[in-house]
Amino acid sequence: MTLTSAWKKLAITASIASLTLTLAACSASSTFSNMPMSGAHQKSQAVTVTDLSGKSVTVPSNPASVVATDNRSFQILQNWGVKLSAAPKKIMDKKVHAPYIGDQSVADMGNHREPNLEALVAAKPDLVINGQRYAGQEKTIRPLLGKDAAFIDTNRPKDMPHEKYFPIQVELLGKIFHKEAEASSLINDFHTAIERAKKAYNPTHKVMGLIVSGGSINYAAPRNGRSVGPLFPMLGLTPALDSTGSTDHEGDDVSIEAIAAAKPEWLVVLDRDQAVGKKDGSAVVPALDVIKGSAALAKVPAVAKNQIIVAPDGFYLSEDIILYTQFINDIAKAFEAAK
Repeated sequence: MTLTSAWKKLAITASIASLTLTLAACSASSTFSNMPMSGAHQKSQAVTVTDLSGKSVTVPSNPASVVATDNRSFQILQNWGVKLSAAPKKIMDKKVHAPYIGDQSVADMGNHREPNLEALVAAKPDLVINGQRYAGQEKTIRPLLGKDAAFIDTNRPKDMPHEKYFPIQVELLGKIFHKEAEASSLINDFHTAIERAKKAYNPTHKVMGLIVSGGSINYAAPRNGRSVGPLFPMLGLTPALDSTGSTDHEGDDVSIEAIAAAKPEWLVVLDRDQAVGKKDGSAVVPALDVIKGSAALAKVPAVAKNQIIVAPDGFYLSEDIILYTQFINDIAKAFEAAK
């Protein structure tokens, strides 16, 4: 082979190699451009969501200052490691929301009746999660926010059942904070608990909802009654006393005789005193002891068979999907044991 032909062969080989590398690079570039972004790149994107009021809101990427006022959101955000700059600590539960309460960098906005709006302004939030007890403060809060701040309404619409509301609320939070997988897990656990309780329940067994507040036993009406009322349509429970009632946080007046006459097989109970104490400052008697200590209720089937299920600690001041799931699982476990 001559020197000239050798050079020609080398040049052709180099050209082919160069073309192969170019095609490979193009192919790789095309492949990566079609792959979804993940990690920091994905989380750096602003997200547009529809809140519970039906408004479309664009949430800034990785908000530097987050304020939350919705009791049903506190524990979820806390478990997801969301840092807050301000929150109403006076309406947080000392056990359930302890990490936020103990964090001195989280400014205290007080409570919904006397909100500390100075703490809100000082926090300069670019994201506000507002709802439940603070729902009535929306018109006061909005004008205090910067023009680029996102205001998210997470309050449950009046006629929306809890079993419909919680998945929507949790999905909304998951999308905002890029916690879609965690949100899906919470929702699945909630649905699983409901199905478990429905399967275990004997519909011939009548159930009554009660609220113990100030040491008194009050009535929580099916559907409307605070905290325990929504369990009736959610789990298909048969009411022992199918009387109308209010959404009052302390329940409605009911005579011990009316409870006894209804002969409930089961009692589902909210212990409000455990969360807020008694108005006179005296020692709190657990709801279970209050009910069992009533001589007039001793022969009621639920009491005689010890078929009384009390909501988990912190329920009154949280009422979130996590504690509802726990409560429903407690109910399911009791139903299962009674079969």
